[in-house]
Amino acid sequence: MLKPKDKKAARAPARAKTPRKKPRSRYSSDEVREIFRRFAVQRPEPKGELEHVNAFTLLVAVVLSAQATDIGVNKATRGLFAVADTPQKMLALGEDRVGDHIRTIGLWRNKAKNVIALSQALIRDHDGQVPADRDQLTKLPGVGRKTANVVLNMAFGQPTFAVDTHILRIGNRLGLAPGKTPDEVEKRFLDIIPQDYLRHAHHWLILHGRYVCKARKPECERCVIADLCQAAEKTSAIPAALTPIEIG
Repeated sequence: MLKPKDKKAARAPARAKTPRKKPRSRYSSDEVREIFRRFAVQRPEPKGELEHVNAFTLLVAVVLSAQATDIGVNKATRGLFAVADTPQKMLALGEDRVGDHIRTIGLWRNKAKNVIALSQALIRDHDGQVPADRDQLTKLPGVGRKTANVVLNMAFGQPTFAVDTHILRIGNRLGLAPGKTPDEVEKRFLDIIPQDYLRHAHHWLILHGRYVCKARKPECERCVIADLCQAAEKTSAIPAALTPIEIG
């Protein structure tokens, strides 16, 4: 039998849930275009910093870069790629010898297993070639969405957008593309980045986050978008509005 309080609750109509508003960019479309125009003037052809010689070695390098620095990965892979630059050679090298090359990288044991497993999968399912398709790439061992996007962008020239820790920080710090997860931030950026700037957008933002808009102390005095930036956290030395000449 229902108690009085329970009866009252049962009669009360259910409250409609108010949908939570998704965070939006603080910037107008004109401001976003100007931000990426300045990045394009500063670095017309930005390059990733992972060393590689082909699509396969790029794929391996990106897999190894999870929770590791590009500098550390490059030191480890120079010797590895000198002897194994194809899935067939990597498989012939074997897990133990791959591990010997990359043991200076975090989680190297598990990564060595993944490198061998993805080499096997490429040989078995793709005739030893790296597929230019996100769904096929993410089915490979150790390959997630971010890795697939980097490979598609750098190896195949596709206008994909990969979110790393730098881009996640910038999207939220600047209010440019706020989100709690990499997938959310990726979607926000894809909603606002002008199509003609999408090809290089993630490289511009990674380099900006790595060398200028740093995690601990952003160097606003060196920032080409300082006068447009709406971040709450800024250093005191912020230049006046920058002209294309000053940016270059």
